[in-house]
Amino acid sequence: MTVFLQHNRVRLALHTLRSGDGPRLLLLHALGDRSPERLPAEFEPWPGAVFALDFTGHGSSSVPAGGGYTAEVLMGDADVALAAIGPATVVGRGLGGYIALLLAGARPAQVRGIAVLDGAGLAGGGDTPGPAVVRGVPGALSAPDPFALVELGSDLRPRPYVRRFAELAVEASKMADPIAVCARQRPAWLEAVLEVPGVVEEPLEAALRRFALAG
Repeated sequence: MTVFLQHNRVRLALHTLRSGDGPRLLLLHALGDRSPERLPAEFEPWPGAVFALDFTGHGSSSVPAGGGYTAEVLMGDADVALAAIGPATVVGRGLGGYIALLLAGARPAQVRGIAVLDGAGLAGGGDTPGPAVVRGVPGALSAPDPFALVELGSDLRPRPYVRRFAELAVEASKMADPIAVCARQRPAWLEAVLEVPGVVEEPLEAALRRFALAG
């Protein structure tokens, strides 16, 4: 089942991959990707409902004219989804993992743990400014929006900025170790997050089991 949520002028597609009682799980996809049509096997053991969000310019969500994508805009997307489903554990692949971290820092009372997985857009544009490389002509009315691929693929992630979101998530969370890094890739921003007490490295299976019990 898919419902559409309004975020400013964008219609966001929120998919229910499995309904049910118990703790809720929200999946955030990688850059240029979309939500899965069926519940992936690695999330079958989750005891409650599972939702998946298509970011602005991706999947079944609408494509804005003229670009203007930032990670903070996508964090707003995830915040709208969280408001619709209630407190949830958030799992993000690639870019979705970075958005999950920002969301955890901004909404620590509503986010019941996050897991960061490998995927497109995990590294972003690094932590220092550099030249942007644009291939082809950006701009289209179909997803994924080429503007999103260019702008989010070069989005800066300064270490102090990202680390502060991790600190806020840990300090205000009622859970122990609310941030799980399950990714193998280690961009500079994720290395900074791993320096924060309360951030752990563990397999996705272990993180989901721990968050389900705590949620």
